[in-house]
Amino acid sequence: MLRAMQCQSCLPWGSWSQLRPSPPGSRGTRSVYLYAASEPGELDSVPVGSSSSYRGCVRYQGGSQEHSVQPSSSRHGLSQLRNVASSDAIKKHQKSLSAWFSHQPNEERQFGPSFSLDAVHVDPVIRESSLEEILKPSPDLTIQNQLQQPCRQVISLQNLFDVDACGRQVKNVVLYGTVGTGKSTLIKKMVIDWCHGRLPRFELVIPFSCEDLSHSHAPISLRRLVTKKYQHLRDVVPTLGASSLKVLFILNGLERLNLDFRLAGTELCCDPNEPVTPSAIVVNLLRKYLLPEASIIVTTRPSAVRRIPGKYVGRYAEICGFPDTNLQKLYFQMRLSQPGCSGEGSAGSSSGEQENLVEMLSRNLERHNQIAAACFLPSYCWLVCTTLHFLYFTRTVPPSQTLTGIYTSFLRLNFSGEVLDSTDPTNISMMKYVAKMVGKLAYEGVMSRKTCFSEDDLQQCFEVEMKTESELNLLEVFRSDVFSFFLTPCVQPGKEHTFVFTIPAMQEYLAALYVVLGEKKTLAQRVGKELSEVIGKVSEDVAVVLNIISKVLPLRFLPVLFNLLKIFPRYFSRLSGKDRDAIAHTMAEELFKEEDYYNDDVLDQINSSILGVEGPMRHPDEAPDDEVFELFPIFMGGILSRRNRAILEQLGCSIKNLAAFEIAKAMKKTVIRNSRKGLPPSELMDYLFFLHEFQNERFTAEAIRSLQTVNLSSVKMTPLKCSVLASVMGTTCHEVEELNLTSCNLDTSSLKILFPVLLRCKALHLQLNSLGSDACKEIRNLLLHDKCLVSNLRLANNPVGEQGAQYLAEALAGNHSLTHLSLLHTALGDRGAGVIAQHLAENQHLQELNLGYNSLTDTAALHVVEVAKKHATLDKVHLYFNDISEDGKRALHSLRMDRDGVRALVFLTAGTDVSDYWSNILNVVQKNLPFWDRERVQQHLALILQDLESSRRQTANPWRKAKFLRVESEVKKMLGKLQHGTL
Repeated sequence: MLRAMQCQSCLPWGSWSQLRPSPPGSRGTRSVYLYAASEPGELDSVPVGSSSSYRGCVRYQGGSQEHSVQPSSSRHGLSQLRNVASSDAIKKHQKSLSAWFSHQPNEERQFGPSFSLDAVHVDPVIRESSLEEILKPSPDLTIQNQLQQPCRQVISLQNLFDVDACGRQVKNVVLYGTVGTGKSTLIKKMVIDWCHGRLPRFELVIPFSCEDLSHSHAPISLRRLVTKKYQHLRDVVPTLGASSLKVLFILNGLERLNLDFRLAGTELCCDPNEPVTPSAIVVNLLRKYLLPEASIIVTTRPSAVRRIPGKYVGRYAEICGFPDTNLQKLYFQMRLSQPGCSGEGSAGSSSGEQENLVEMLSRNLERHNQIAAACFLPSYCWLVCTTLHFLYFTRTVPPSQTLTGIYTSFLRLNFSGEVLDSTDPTNISMMKYVAKMVGKLAYEGVMSRKTCFSEDDLQQCFEVEMKTESELNLLEVFRSDVFSFFLTPCVQPGKEHTFVFTIPAMQEYLAALYVVLGEKKTLAQRVGKELSEVIGKVSEDVAVVLNIISKVLPLRFLPVLFNLLKIFPRYFSRLSGKDRDAIAHTMAEELFKEEDYYNDDVLDQINSSILGVEGPMRHPDEAPDDEVFELFPIFMGGILSRRNRAILEQLGCSIKNLAAFEIAKAMKKTVIRNSRKGLPPSELMDYLFFLHEFQNERFTAEAIRSLQTVNLSSVKMTPLKCSVLASVMGTTCHEVEELNLTSCNLDTSSLKILFPVLLRCKALHLQLNSLGSDACKEIRNLLLHDKCLVSNLRLANNPVGEQGAQYLAEALAGNHSLTHLSLLHTALGDRGAGVIAQHLAENQHLQELNLGYNSLTDTAALHVVEVAKKHATLDKVHLYFNDISEDGKRALHSLRMDRDGVRALVFLTAGTDVSDYWSNILNVVQKNLPFWDRERVQQHLALILQDLESSRRQTANPWRKAKFLRVESEVKKMLGKLQHGTL
């Protein structure tokens, strides 16, 4: 299998196509350890946690299975220490390391309390390499060719220190890989293995973080350095170098140290007690001049591999990530199937939903090579799982996370504390460089609605402005270590020589970061900013000089000159304010693009990009749909939230509080004005999600007060969307005139999440949601609440049933706000209608009741109307499309003719005249036909047509005959469309 990355100094300049990572689909021997949880993050980025107990390890290799057990107690070195304090010291050291390395960052807690380093782990593939291969440029292969390359020279973590091909014992191992391949996680796994007795080759493991060592320049001895970091080893340190103790030093992140192997730069040192700089200790350890019997494993990025002369390295090994889709599937299955992953209160259905997610993801990996190419990096597998967890298992109000927060945390886990090149004097953070360079490419792609980039695009974006040697060196390091983390070859037929962002949403995130950081500047703005900074600094020094001169020489023009120096910085500060206005304008403009109005909402788009779209795949010759970038403005808002700005500050991307405040202020009027125009449901959901991501409660409250009508019909309201709606609407207490949640896949849990919002709605549309008796129980609690404002409730086309009718009847008896209730086509039957009628007398406010299409017979219909006659306010009852006979119809008509009767809408006729409500009835039928039994509707329409013709023959009034003919024409037209299947 090809390497994930080559050393860039040997690549032909401008050949971006050679930066192709080893792709998924490769086959070869692999080892999978069901032990530690794989997550991105640095070795020293987690706090101390509790220690963990020993657990068995199951190793799968090829078709065989081995069970690793506690090693024999006959180890040579350890037997010599059994009677001394060193043995106890090492055990304490193991316990301390286990506690440290087993602790998970906050981002992992969402996967449930059982998810820890003791739970599961999938080892990335490790391939043995050589310095010649590292320095040799890779062939220009397409991604399709790489998919067919076998993964050669695979080596397991336990075998890294085996003898080499010449039979020599390996002492120094360099383990390298690009960002995101899992170097630090693999080291954690190695340390945990040793702590639990699964690495019997070594009796003592001492891990060091090179980032930590790089901050210390004071001379210190090796023994003092060890005891400073690990107090438990005080009794063991004197034996270092003086006994046959098998020691392994782990140096994680060697790229953070500037090592000089020249004798003129670093003198020889073989005494563990002699104080030298930490870098000198590392150099002499690698030289084997200090503790020559100790084994050393070094992790580093590809660009820093050459810092260690080849003569001091016994084996090079490259971490290749997950090149096999089977490894990816195993990772997803382990992480998404953890107990407690779906949160509390959902244990009953969580298991099936988790299995369904894993199955859909596996199918998409098999048929969609682009996501498999992305999941080649273990870090992106983590991002996929975290995003799916956010989409499917968020049920708290407000949601505990934001999508922007997930992406920001993902970057923190991979880039926290990372400097692009420690040898460069600018010491620029890696994330700052990415935001500037890759962000520019991402932004230009968003503006031109493009996701595929040619080599010319990359050269134009990355190389055009390179002017100095330092800039070129930084670009080489970026190409070597970071490029494949963000961009990967496209697998789409005909586009094999182009690149796409590894995860599509990352393009929009980086574009948003590029804009919010103010990197999108014209040449004049850049020159003006630099000149302003220079003049601002100079003016401070000049002020002191001018004050002194003015006291000696009475020259009145000096204060004037001093004030002139201050003019330019003040003028530029005004220009920067306009730049923030431009950011706000860009955000508002992208948020309300009319061409995106009728796309799926962004959460559904993300879900589809991960799990795929069920159905036939697109033909290769078929023209693709236009690219959609609706996450771009949402990420812009999310990046401005206080929490994300704090994380980005740690990554070297500073966004000041004043800048965020001014952007929000400039954006407020435009956003609120556009939201009042009446957005389509999916676009309104995006707007609500934007407000949630923005995390600005005052801004959100002002925006929500302008929404009197909220129409989200046909939006699939997942628990996450319900939580977002409840959270955003909860920033105010204003009354909502209408909330339309028709056909939104609501269930009982959705109603519980939305309960505070539903209380404040006057008109509530819940049609077509499969709400059964359990949901009706929740609706009963809603209607009986003393703060309920619901006056119009529509529950049509829900399987309410008899038990649900009982709950609704109880609600009717105690409710004081409801005036209109629609139970059209809710499977009530005679019993359900009887229960409703029984409690109607206790209600004093209902004005209209719709019981149409509920299989009511004459007896039930007459009983309902009889009760309705005695009701104080009820004057209209809908009973059409029920099983009412001609006799029942006449009886209902006679009740209607009574002075104290109610209007019962049963048929389109009223004696020898057309009913005043015929158009209303036909409109209701036409709207609901897609959800009703068409054969039954056809039978009802045939009966209605016969009734119309019979009534027309009975009247002699020509005006009435004309009305009958008009209505008959409408019914015949509807019947004809039904028969031909066009309605």
